Amino acid sequence: MIYRVYWSIITLLYSPFFGKIKFPSYIGKPLLLRGINKIFLGKNVRIFPQVRMEVHGENSRIQIEDDVAIAQNVHITSASNLIIGRATTILANVFITNIDHDYQEIGKHILKQKYLIKETSIGENCYIGAGACIQAGTILGKQCIVGANAVVRGRFPDYCVIVGIPAKIIKRYNPITQVWEKTTPDGAFKN
Repeated sequence: MIYRVYWSIITLLYSPFFGKIKFPSYIGKPLLLRGINKIFLGKNVRIFPQVRMEVHGENSRIQIEDDVAIAQNVHITSASNLIIGRATTILANVFITNIDHDYQEIGKHILKQKYLIKETSIGENCYIGAGACIQAGTILGKQCIVGANAVVRGRFPDYCVIVGIPAKIIKRYNPITQVWEKTTPDGAFKN
C-alpha cells in the first residue's frame, strides 16, 4: 500500500507535464517519458515502474483509457494516435507500437530511415500476456486475449484468443452457444 502513496506523489509531480491525467491514476517511477505532453491517461489507470512511453511527431499521441493496468517494463511508442481501450490489462515486458522503420536505403543506418506508420489500437477489456509484441498495424477488438510472447500484427475481431509467432486466432467466443470455441487460424469456428 505504501508504494501506491509513493507512486501517487510521483504522478502528482508529473501531472502538469502530461497531456492529461485523470485521478485517481498513478504511475510508478518511469524509465523514459518522451513527448509527455502528448500522453493522456484516463481515470484509475495504474502503471507500474520502468514504463517507457515515447511519442514522436507533432500530431501524435498515446491515449490510455479508464481502468487500464500496465505492469513493469512495458514499452509503448507512437508516431500517430495509439489508443489502449478501457479496462485493458497489459502484463510485464510488453512492446506496443504503431511505428516500423524503413530499411530500403542500403548502407544507411535503419534508425535514420523514415518511419512507416500504421494504425494500431487495442480494444476495451483486452488482456495482453507477458512479453507480447503488438506490432504496427495491429487492431485488436474488444476482450481479446493475447498469449505470452506472442508477436501480433493484423486485424483481430472481438472476443478472440491470439497466440504464437506470428500470432493466430485459436479460440473465439461464440455468441450463439455462449462458449469459447476453438477456431481455424483465420478465426472460423471448427465444426
